[in-house]
Amino acid sequence: MSDTLCPSCNAKVSVKGTPKIGARVQCQSCEAELEVVWLSPLELDWPVDDYEDEYDDEFDSYYGED
Repeated sequence: MSDTLCPSCNAKVSVKGTPKIGARVQCQSCEAELEVVWLSPLELDWPVDDYEDEYDDEFDSYYGED
């Protein structure tokens, strides 16, 4: 098991087993959905595809696209 900090709330997040790039985990403190982006040291960040989807939705609503 490996430990790191949540980028959202700075709580300790434990990743069970052997972490792999792209693995999804959830912060037990703030319930943020996170992704393993680096292994040494272990680092988590928000999943890129989730960010892009949110950005695309904002862009579409601003410009009136469906």
